[in-house]
Amino acid sequence: MELKRVVVTGLGALTPLGNTVSEYWNGLINGVSGAAPITRFDASKFKTQFACEVKGYDPEKYFDRKEARKMDLFTQFAMVVADEAVADASLVEGNYNPDRVGVIWGSGIGGLRTFQEECVNFANGDGTPRFNPFFIPKMIADISAGHISIKHGFRGPNFVTVSACASATNAIIDSFNYIRLGMADVIVTGGSEAAVTEAGIGGFNALKALSERNDSPETASRPFDNDRDGFVLGEGAGALILEEYEHAKARGAKIYAEIIGGGMSADAHHITAPHPEGLGALNVMKNVLRDANIKPEEVDYINVHGTSTPLGDISEVKAIKTVFGDHAYKLNISSTKSMTGHLLGAAGAIEAIASIMAVQNNVVPPTINHFTDDENIDNRLNFTFNKAQEREVKVALSNTFGFGGHNTSVIFRQFND
Repeated sequence: MELKRVVVTGLGALTPLGNTVSEYWNGLINGVSGAAPITRFDASKFKTQFACEVKGYDPEKYFDRKEARKMDLFTQFAMVVADEAVADASLVEGNYNPDRVGVIWGSGIGGLRTFQEECVNFANGDGTPRFNPFFIPKMIADISAGHISIKHGFRGPNFVTVSACASATNAIIDSFNYIRLGMADVIVTGGSEAAVTEAGIGGFNALKALSERNDSPETASRPFDNDRDGFVLGEGAGALILEEYEHAKARGAKIYAEIIGGGMSADAHHITAPHPEGLGALNVMKNVLRDANIKPEEVDYINVHGTSTPLGDISEVKAIKTVFGDHAYKLNISSTKSMTGHLLGAAGAIEAIASIMAVQNNVVPPTINHFTDDENIDNRLNFTFNKAQEREVKVALSNTFGFGGHNTSVIFRQFND
């Protein structure tokens, strides 16, 4: 069967750099750091006392108080960005069939704050089981997709993918496949995460995964820098409207870009550490190029996973050099996590948006906080250090990897009718 073309017709973002897509993109191209001391709880006794939090978020701007109390923060974030994306795509009653519009979302953790609060309340009680009746519906990761579909009346495919930090990209790939196989006309996809909690920070500290640069939070996320010491935890959400091309054309939708490939692989190596030679990263980029039916030389920009961990950055660079050969030196590469921090299950969504906006605007956002070269990383590569660069971006590839060895990649191309 002939696969259908899939385009991006709407975007929504709620990030540590801004609470709309335009604010987010402006923060990216200006090299703004979203890291600051934690405000969500008293972190004074934690090894890491900072994070990339969403700023100026007021749930009552979006929900009535009673409604907000029934949703964990990660679901609120999902609802806000889905609303922005749906409006941006001009999806209005009458220009789509609700039975053919789905929601496929991603979250690596789900309602961590809700789970933490309910368990702490029980532990501090007398053993009598007193739980909020909304405990389970607030906590479960799939509820975000449920809330989006209920609000908008979308009755197509509906579920949430969970693959740690690869979750949102897996959701995007699933959405892409459902549409090109003819199983839906439109899918709201992306991811959300709200893990800046005592359990989130404490758990990642116990893994020794987080930066502990408390004296300089804004410079703590340092992908590819010699002195990187771990990632910075972020929170927020990103949403994309993926749509079958003929359907989008028929309703006169604006088109940001075309999604042309999705790739997946597994490291099959370790529960948290990447394969030292980047084998899984190498395979996933080969897979996405094959699926997109393009040559490595056609890629202009890679939005890398680039978490600022000692092992992860090196293995990803090794994989890029192997897959792209000499063309690797003609690419722009950047890690927007240097600004947003790591949004875990939502990372793939906001990084897909960064890639799409790079294609739209022919500007590559920077990798900030580079101070010292790492002798283990080939610094002849163009990591777009510290300042955005203008260049033609016809094709952008976005990598997202997760604990458990989950690897995902997607490719966006400049749209041509």
